[in-house]
Amino acid sequence: MKPLIEVIGLGAGDINQLPLGIYRKLTNSEINCYVRTIDHPVIDSLREEAVSFQSFDTVYEKYDQFEAVYKEIASTLKEKATADGNVLYAVPGHPMLAEQTVQLLLNDTDIEVRIVGGQSFLDDLFSALKIDPIEGFQFLDATSFERRQLQLSQHIVFCQVYDAFIASEVKLTLLEDLPPEYPIYIAEAVGSEQESVIQIPLVELDQQMKLSNLTSVYLPPVDKTLLHHQFYQLKDIIATLRSPEGCPWDRKQTHQTLKKYLVEETYEVLEAIDREDDEAVAEELGDVLLQIMLHSEIGEEAGFFTIDDVIYSITEKMIRRHPHVFGDVVVRDEDDVMDNWQSIKKQEKGEETILQQLNKGMPANLLAEEIQKQAAKVGFDWKEVEPIWEKVYEELEEFKATERLSSHVEREKEFGDILFAMINLGRYYKINPEIALMRTNQKFINRFQFVESKVNESEKDWDSYTLAELDEFWEEAKQFDN
Repeated sequence: MKPLIEVIGLGAGDINQLPLGIYRKLTNSEINCYVRTIDHPVIDSLREEAVSFQSFDTVYEKYDQFEAVYKEIASTLKEKATADGNVLYAVPGHPMLAEQTVQLLLNDTDIEVRIVGGQSFLDDLFSALKIDPIEGFQFLDATSFERRQLQLSQHIVFCQVYDAFIASEVKLTLLEDLPPEYPIYIAEAVGSEQESVIQIPLVELDQQMKLSNLTSVYLPPVDKTLLHHQFYQLKDIIATLRSPEGCPWDRKQTHQTLKKYLVEETYEVLEAIDREDDEAVAEELGDVLLQIMLHSEIGEEAGFFTIDDVIYSITEKMIRRHPHVFGDVVVRDEDDVMDNWQSIKKQEKGEETILQQLNKGMPANLLAEEIQKQAAKVGFDWKEVEPIWEKVYEELEEFKATERLSSHVEREKEFGDILFAMINLGRYYKINPEIALMRTNQKFINRFQFVESKVNESEKDWDSYTLAELDEFWEEAKQFDN
């Protein structure tokens, strides 16, 4: 026969809330009774009737993590039950509500656990707060919740807010989404004679003097206007824009018509990065995300894919292609990581020719760099820089020679060869051609705007200046280059 642990709930308030059957079991029992914590009004009343308890309060002082506390309590109870055959274990509230020690005991197949009963404080809490949980309700353990769990549009109750440290953790997490003055409620000993419910600003949560095992914190549903930073809000807005009652321009867009905007917004991100303007980077990344959301909404309307499919795809890919992080593969350095990445990618896509895997939709200069990188992987590449320089000079001479030809197409081909050779040279020096050209473009814009300001200051027309005179302004502008 397995050792038996009978678990009793003490309720959330005073002894007047205790069911008669549980009261009799506690007062008439001759077996050892253990309590998770002695800090409960029912315990105080029963002690006056000479009922004795052994508490686990000292275990809390031994560990920094609650998980370790709960494990030791469960282990000790198992040992006591094995030795005595049967023990009582009393917990605040109801045994099946926010009691991790009870869950640990129930998962242990070597013992028998019997839930005797007890009164949950939730009924009294709903009455005290005057809320209906059918509108949407979350009940969270303040000692072990995460921000991503929060459904802020619902009623939320945090239990186990029994000291200032826990209250501070709850406050700091909520402040990531809500303003400091957002109203919250502290409920104490609901259902008992000591019941109290007070409203305070969120920022003052950890400044309360009265926090105990009977304290809960209630967060009323948050209006959508305060949640524009959350992903589901963006999804709803995009769906509204694409709806029959939405925006005519947004409703008209297709995957094809949006292509150019995705490219444009991406380059605006790069420009903001070059300016080292963090605020602009955030804004421009938002514009890129808008394009992703529009494409996903179009895909969902057509029944092909949703934003969930997009997120699932990249999440699965990142886990799959990082076995050294999410698996047991060992890597030495970045080169090993890239080798693994390419190997896994090849397995996923099957056999392809060396250049077949390239993204032909990239800008031509970036595609040229990728072509050269792929060829280099199989050894089709110069190891030294001198022959690359020679190739650049060779292509320049060949382009000059096309001046004797009348074919624009031939000149265009030879000019392309120059660009391809220059990209190869930049690759040797680890220079990204797109970024390099963007920097030069911006440098030209800055210098030309300086020249323009000088012309405007002179109140003369552009035509009144010679190129040599304008070039003097240009040389002057160079001193302001970053």
